[in-house]
Amino acid sequence: MKIIPRDEYLSKMIRVINTPDIKVLTGVRRCGKSKLLELFIEYIDKNIKNNNIIHINFNERKYDGLLTGDKLYDYISNKYVKNKINFVLIDEIQKCDGFEDTINSIHSEEKYKIYITGSNAFLLSSDLATLFTGRTFEINIYPFSFEEYNRYFNNQNHYLSFNSFMNDGGMSGSYLYDNVEDKNQYLKSIYNTMILRDIVGKNNIKNESLLNKLSDYLLDNISNITSSTKIENVLKGELETGDHKTISNYLDYLCNAFAFYRVRRFDIKGKSFLKSQDKYYLVDTSFRRAIHGRKEEDYGRILENIVAVELLRRGYDIYVGTLYEKEIDFVAMKRDEQIYIQVVDNIDNEATMKREITPLLSIKDGYKKMIIARLNHEGFIKDGVEIIDISDWLLNK
Repeated sequence: MKIIPRDEYLSKMIRVINTPDIKVLTGVRRCGKSKLLELFIEYIDKNIKNNNIIHINFNERKYDGLLTGDKLYDYISNKYVKNKINFVLIDEIQKCDGFEDTINSIHSEEKYKIYITGSNAFLLSSDLATLFTGRTFEINIYPFSFEEYNRYFNNQNHYLSFNSFMNDGGMSGSYLYDNVEDKNQYLKSIYNTMILRDIVGKNNIKNESLLNKLSDYLLDNISNITSSTKIENVLKGELETGDHKTISNYLDYLCNAFAFYRVRRFDIKGKSFLKSQDKYYLVDTSFRRAIHGRKEEDYGRILENIVAVELLRRGYDIYVGTLYEKEIDFVAMKRDEQIYIQVVDNIDNEATMKREITPLLSIKDGYKKMIIARLNHEGFIKDGVEIIDISDWLLNK
């Protein structure tokens, strides 16, 4: 498989080398965590003299003898070299029974620089503080961005390549399949493993049918406002049992597994968060197309999903904005920065422009306002609002 540098993530891994934290790479299955560890090893070998790398990949059978915490600890201790910079890099660590005690123990010895990855259901952001008594530094890994997709395929015309990106998505393992059916089978396998093996196994779920129905509902309704109560009513209509609390828990499981991202609503005027009715965005829209095909494909919602994941990739906290019963697709916040964003597929006619720009013009503060659309040409400014092509925005042009 072709490997491209993922500089953003690699730079972050490099920046925190000398911190005492346990570095944890998290993200959806097959998003490239293992390959990042390999790239990091290459960096260490080339740039850090006097290193000693202890690399364990539990996907490989040769490490089956280390599947208990005691065996893992003994192996790491025996591989330690005094007066060298010792790196411990462990892939799929959840396969080792008792890994928590081992990692906590070697961390307390203050002799190692520790980087680990694991199944998304077993190394959840919410669980890290409980699993590891020492400090952790989480590095969130996402599927390929549009910029990485272009580098992978060496695309020159980004307006044209964006249409391909909407079809292919960012799960780079699928790029190896020329046949569409084979590609979809690969993506379905990842998604079903994520649900059936990881989520069901981790949370001891009894009602797998309900989880699958809930997943299908979210796939159909990416970028739409929804709530657990609304979902409960829909599933009751399909003769599927599941109370409000169970559905809410299952939604949490799907988000904890990095399959979906929940985005809350934010009252722009009142500067407060609204408790009910959130939006759910899929980690990569290729899963939706692989599982549900092209039925009733709404490109506007797909573009909105792509923008949501890119904003998260860039480190923004994102919310759905509400103002005087109008909706702003995104309020993106990062430190002192705040951006209001509308996303639309086509903005060629005046009626669509008015519909999208009016809510933005209703906001009276001085923060940046944008409309992201498929223009297929350079953007422009209208009434102080930046109108930009989505491929230009994704590439920071």
